[in-house]
Amino acid sequence: MSTTTELLKGAAQLFPDEVVTQAHVRHLDLPAGAGRFALITLDNGFDHTKPTTFGPGSLANLNAALDQVEKEAAEGTIVGVGITGKPFIFAVGADLKGVEILKRHEDALAIGKSGHDVFKRLAGLAVPTFAYYNGAAMGGGVEVGLHCTYRTVSKALPAFSLPEVFLGLVPGWGGCTLLPNLIGADRAVSVIIENSLNQNKQLKGKQVFELGIADALFEGADFLEQSLVWTASVLKGDVEVERPEVDRGEAWDAAVARGRAVADSKVHGAAPAAYRALEIVAAAKDGDLQKGFDAEDTALADLIMSGELRSGIYAFNLVQKRAKRPAGAPDKNLARPVTKVGVVGAGLMASQLALLFLRRLEVPVVLTDIDQERVDKGVGYVHEEIDKLLLKGRVNQDKANRLKALVSGVLDKAEGFSDADFVIEAVFEEIGVKQQVFAEVEAVAPAHAIFATNTSSLSVTEMASKLAHPERVVGFHFFNPVAILPLLEIVRGEQTDDASLATAFGVAKKLKKTAVLVKDAPAFVVNRVLTRFMGEIQNVIDEGTPVPVAEKAVEPLGLPMSPLVLLELVGPAIGLHVSETLNRSFPDRFTVSPNLKAVVEAGKRGFYVYDSGKPELDPEVAALLKQGDSVLTEEQVRARVLDAVAQEIGLMLEEGVVAEAQDIDLCLITGAGWPFHLGGVTPYLDREGVSERVNGKRFLEQGVASVPA
Repeated sequence: MSTTTELLKGAAQLFPDEVVTQAHVRHLDLPAGAGRFALITLDNGFDHTKPTTFGPGSLANLNAALDQVEKEAAEGTIVGVGITGKPFIFAVGADLKGVEILKRHEDALAIGKSGHDVFKRLAGLAVPTFAYYNGAAMGGGVEVGLHCTYRTVSKALPAFSLPEVFLGLVPGWGGCTLLPNLIGADRAVSVIIENSLNQNKQLKGKQVFELGIADALFEGADFLEQSLVWTASVLKGDVEVERPEVDRGEAWDAAVARGRAVADSKVHGAAPAAYRALEIVAAAKDGDLQKGFDAEDTALADLIMSGELRSGIYAFNLVQKRAKRPAGAPDKNLARPVTKVGVVGAGLMASQLALLFLRRLEVPVVLTDIDQERVDKGVGYVHEEIDKLLLKGRVNQDKANRLKALVSGVLDKAEGFSDADFVIEAVFEEIGVKQQVFAEVEAVAPAHAIFATNTSSLSVTEMASKLAHPERVVGFHFFNPVAILPLLEIVRGEQTDDASLATAFGVAKKLKKTAVLVKDAPAFVVNRVLTRFMGEIQNVIDEGTPVPVAEKAVEPLGLPMSPLVLLELVGPAIGLHVSETLNRSFPDRFTVSPNLKAVVEAGKRGFYVYDSGKPELDPEVAALLKQGDSVLTEEQVRARVLDAVAQEIGLMLEEGVVAEAQDIDLCLITGAGWPFHLGGVTPYLDREGVSERVNGKRFLEQGVASVPA
């Protein structure tokens, strides 16, 4: 028995629930008499929408297939070997279900080494090898192809990436070593670091070809057939694959430096994966592949045992699984059909909502406002955005015309909403205004219509309290920018019935939003956590800590932006309004900063100016600040902020604002862009001991987003 076989046999015991991928070998005669060819197809036996992954069992099957073709290549009975996937899916990498249960560093090291041992056999065969990227390829799916001599890619390929750094790993089966040696360090850094940290940006088939990862690009309809014709031409010498020489001079070092700058801007040194990947890329400059593979094994094992990776997998599972089965959602069969949508308001937020409903539901959408000028502006915004989609090729002319025809604006709510099934308001954030709006809508809308409010902090129950039928009011809280952030907090008022709630969840699914059921509590989830977080930053500034110290204190979390930059994005006036709302409900924990109030009253849009190209404290704001004499260190500020967040989340869970801590993490990831390496936030609070210090217990059981006991 070979060493690789023994290694895989031992590793298989660590992955008891692996969905094993098969590696089927079939033989065919290549066109134009090019000779007998062996084609390995990866297939996990499920329907074509289920991804193909690599665990020990899957690697063992591929290893066995390589045993067969290696023998045939040595005997001269085949002229080449190809590898492809089942329809629409090539392979999407390592089996994360197995990785997250590993307990020992040596087991993690074995996983890295076994993948290398199998994949590099493709480069060691006595005949040329070909990877045919026919569908989605990620992580190990990309890397197995990098070990081949040649690669083709389908124009229809929807997603291609090395997402490991996004999750807290490195491309550990050849990606960090082979990719820069294939396409150069700068392009490799873009794929491994920049794309990964840019919310796991995916490449399309054409981009894969243009980067030089693939040697040929073919249409999806007959991709494999065309790839085999091309293969025959390569093997016969009719086609010669030429690749640009890789620059191993200063350009390589500059690429690594650029990668570090990208990592610093995204995670601020808070997560190790990007930096470990860049170390391997830097070392790959000398072209010593085995040294690179060994470094990948070590980095992979170290990171698998890290809290950041466990948090990353936890976050990935939240977004991919929990988001699709919202906790507490009612029976979907209770949902009513929505064939027309009304939008109260025609400002920027309302117009964004109208555009979203229009694009996703493709039903009539009508906006109303207090004067014709505002209505026309709202409808005009939607038309302009559709024209932009047309210019980008996202819609064709017929669809653009159809969408434009579906959106309209009126002043009379009776005219606009008499046959609407779903009406959402996006007006001024004041309870009396919203109550009046819903009273007017109830007077003219049909009896079955659902009324949704986009409030960010007000009580849905109070908003509905003066209606004849409060049971059909539901909170529908979007996050800005509406088209980008996935989260939709669906708020159940005290009298909201199941049919209204089910309809809201049904609409959310069609809008392609991540819906989380939230109790009608002040500021719901994201705004409550962020306001407590930012409130403590503001408190320490008010008390005397310099602004730069307060801001820098939370950099080790690796958040997407600093607290005061976030405040600028949200708008100081909105931040002040939410803090005032929460102060009325929880005056012992939520303060109203006099300095923030002064900034708002002065009409300032934020604390910073950007005249130098980077954020610097606005001198006019600095002149407004009145601070005490209590100056804290960065460590003291960070501890105070984290303690406050842990306390607030503990209280939210006691109040039943959401079903579990997982829902709070899902909200922070999808609504506030908090990073995967934090797992949202509760895994980080557990890992740093904050949860037990503040609440006397962890938020998550040991083994959930952490190494099992």
